[in-house]
Order: sequence, then structure tokens, then C-alpha cells
Amino acid sequence: MNLATLRFTALVAALVLGPASGAEYTDVNATASTLSFNYNQMGSRLYGTFTKFVGTLAFNTQHPEAAQASLTIDLDSIDPGSEDAKSELRKPAWFNTADYPTATFQSTRVEAQGDNRYLITGNLTLRGMTREVTVPVLLTSQSGIGIFDGALVIKRSDFKVGAGEWADNVVSDDIDVRFRMVVPQR
Repeated sequence: MNLATLRFTALVAALVLGPASGAEYTDVNATASTLSFNYNQMGSRLYGTFTKFVGTLAFNTQHPEAAQASLTIDLDSIDPGSEDAKSELRKPAWFNTADYPTATFQSTRVEAQGDNRYLITGNLTLRGMTREVTVPVLLTSQSGIGIFDGALVIKRSDFKVGAGEWADNVVSDDIDVRFRMVVPQR
């Protein structure tokens, strides 16, 4: 193999495989990111969002096992689609935002699953109670922007959300949480 062919092969490999250090993602853009939830209430499917949250990330695609992720959600920023519901969800039977203004997630482990899919395991704390959760996440990259899409089901009874008179099945125990974290590549 001559020197020109060797250089051409190295150039093609660099373009196809990318840099040896992998893509690094660290600064979550909360303005471009979304955090939403779905649930059933009296047979109807309802949708809501949280509008204020802060995410931090240290993620290198070459070493996902070393990744760290955290999320702090301002529970007062909940938007369930109506002011009455918003007011109710802040009360002690639900999120009790006076005593527990935030929910947090802190990763403890990240496992690569192949095809840009990862399992992120960590501790979710809500209303002063912590439970381990595992979240499947898909990473896509568009023009130097990493998009981390994930979803999980949380049982509200695990955190005593909607206790007392709301503990029946008027509101589903399963809450589908979805997120899209937008993170520029570094």
C-alpha cells in the first residue's frame, strides 16, 4: 500500500468513525428540552408538562459507563392543562410543594445497549421518598446537538402522590413520564 492510499484510508476512517474520544455532551439546554407526563382520569387520557427544570450531564459516547446525569424539577411549574388541577396538585395530598418543592433524579449507572440506546439507572426522589428507577434512553445527534429521548412509568402510589381520597382509581396509578433533553455536543 502506498503512502497516498494509506492517508486516504486514514481520512475515510476518521470521517466514518469520528474522533477517538467520542461525542461529549454536558450542557443541557432546558429551553429546548421537554418534560411531560400522561395519565388516565375517569377514563380520559390527560397530558401535562413541567416547565422549569435543571439538568446536568457528563456523557461521552466512548465511555457511557462513566456518565453522570441529574435532573431537578420545580414541582410548582407543573402544567396539567387547567388552573384547578394545577392548584390541586400543589396540595399536601398530591405533590405537597410547600414541603417538597422539587423532585430529583441522580444517576447511579449507565449501560450501553447498542444502536445509541442506553439504560440509565438512578434514584428518583419525590415527596421525600427515594426509589430506584431505570430509564431507557435513545441518543440521536443532529447537527452537533445530542437529543436524549426517554420514557418511564412511575407509580404515584410509590411516592404517596394522590393519597387519601385520591388513592382510588379515579386517577391512574401509572403515570407515563417522557423527556427530551437537548444537549449541544462539546
